[in-house]
Amino acid sequence: MCGIAVAIGLNGRPVERAAVERMAKSLLHRGPDDGGIYVDGAVGMGFRRLSILDLSEAGHQPMISQDGQYVLVFNGEIFNYVELRDELRQLGYQFRSSGDSEVLLAAYREWGRECLPRLNGMWAFVIYDRRHRRLFGSRDRFGVKPLYYSRDNTVIQFASEIKALRASGYQRSGINWRTASRFLLEGRLDSRNETFYEGIEQIPPGSGFEVGLDGAWHQWAFWSMDALPRTVTTNPAETFADLFEDSVRIRMRSDVPVGVCLSGGLDSTAIICAAARHRDESAGAQPESLQAFCYMAKEFDESKYIADTLVQTHAQLRQLETSPADLWNDLRKVLWFQDEPVHTMTAVVGYQLMRLAASLGIRVVLNGQGADETIGGYSSYFQDYWVSLLQQGRVSAAWQAVTAYTEAHGGNSRARMTAAASRCLSWEMYKIGRYRTWAQSRRQARIRQNPWFSGDLTNHFISEDLPPSSAALSTSLKQSVVSAPLPLYLRIEDRNSMAHSVEARLPFLDYRLVSFVCGLSDDWKVRGPWNKYVLREGMRGRIPESVRSRVDKMGFPTASKKWFAHDLYEPLREILASRTLRERGIYNTGALIADLDRHRRGEADFSNRLFHVAEFEILSDLAGKTPT
Repeated sequence: MCGIAVAIGLNGRPVERAAVERMAKSLLHRGPDDGGIYVDGAVGMGFRRLSILDLSEAGHQPMISQDGQYVLVFNGEIFNYVELRDELRQLGYQFRSSGDSEVLLAAYREWGRECLPRLNGMWAFVIYDRRHRRLFGSRDRFGVKPLYYSRDNTVIQFASEIKALRASGYQRSGINWRTASRFLLEGRLDSRNETFYEGIEQIPPGSGFEVGLDGAWHQWAFWSMDALPRTVTTNPAETFADLFEDSVRIRMRSDVPVGVCLSGGLDSTAIICAAARHRDESAGAQPESLQAFCYMAKEFDESKYIADTLVQTHAQLRQLETSPADLWNDLRKVLWFQDEPVHTMTAVVGYQLMRLAASLGIRVVLNGQGADETIGGYSSYFQDYWVSLLQQGRVSAAWQAVTAYTEAHGGNSRARMTAAASRCLSWEMYKIGRYRTWAQSRRQARIRQNPWFSGDLTNHFISEDLPPSSAALSTSLKQSVVSAPLPLYLRIEDRNSMAHSVEARLPFLDYRLVSFVCGLSDDWKVRGPWNKYVLREGMRGRIPESVRSRVDKMGFPTASKKWFAHDLYEPLREILASRTLRERGIYNTGALIADLDRHRRGEADFSNRLFHVAEFEILSDLAGKTPT
């Protein structure tokens, strides 16, 4: 994994080498092993390398083709590079290196922009075509790897992180208050290509672009979830298992040690069990022990499930030992690496887990992001499924699904059925223009009445027109992938891992697997009391039965509600009562402090909202600084 930085001077303006060097230097954590700068008049390209494949100098970047025509900076991994290299060799290409960067460069030379659908991996890259005086770039299908850009009348910039754009000296934008208001008022993060800084946006996932040295810009989507066909298979569980096994297999390709994050849940257990099978098959009689990295809050004990998994995989468990104070002390560093806010203190847990992995020499970690959003892992998807059945007129099937869920999880079936019917009716009403206008005006009024914030913030809030759903579960899953929450989780995963020069790989986001799952009918995602049904069936006999059949879900949770009422009350109050916060002019500080005290007394749970205010203040102070 690496860091890339590109600057283009428009209409012949030369790029300052020092600006590109500053950009690359700000990304040193992404690539401590090697670096390089290329400047050719109006084009400057900077690179920081984390050596994962081909540790030799042959993998140096910026990588220049043998004829000098193309120059590449590339962050990520093309996991099917072995197969692509074999195909390109048959077409007459020769390779000096054993990694994937040179394969990517050759793929572009052979197929041009049509190389993108052939790639299986996670990437953000820019190629300078010197002959045609243009740059070609792309970001992977799901946006696993970041690529930000900014432009004005004189310079266009691209970089792996926002801080690199700001380090160049070309970009001096302030806070984007539209984005900030959505976050502070509704907790929205990463749901758009906009960022927290005016003039800095993300290249959309699944897209390619070309930009000329005159600034002419062309962008297109090479992949979309809307274009996926229905899946046709006689045995969905078996097909899923085969695709998943191959996804893990190619993500085990590495010239450095590989570890796994293990929560005790279905996703991470499936990954580590598959990794263990691949390790045993490829390593012979004495395979190396897998390193498993785990965090368990005392309030959320998953030790039983993890123990069963360790027995099957013979993995070596490395458990993170931390405390609320330790997490709070790392929050400032986390936010510097992230450049933008995070959702909860769980993000700091992820940061510390990656630090633990790096301290033990692990440079690649497999993780389970993407499974919940594509296969249906969140509890809210059950109601989405019931609504889907009601929209199809399958009332009896909806009732059977609700009662099966209630038998396993407890609660009241009639109340759940009524809630699903009410939601179904609301979505039908939302299709009516007058109702939609009324609903949006009510939402806007509710925002303006928020007691924590002044009009200086609420006036920036713009209500979004969310389209009604005709197939609740499938639409919710697609929105989870392209809008929220997956883009946020991918950003957090990338920055947390790269903060410690560790590469995170996500087997559930192999596009072949996602395409297959998206094409399945709803009842292969949610069925009765089970979420992620096709994964559960596909893992039958492959993972411990105690994990495969569990109905609860934890992940890496934290007890933030308790922490902000006790251990972290004083540091949180210090921020909320600070002079800096008062002088920002967007808060009603009396209301903030009063609700913090209500939270401490247990009268209400404001933990997430209070945390968001605190981290926003920390970020505002951090802008342009380095972590301490």
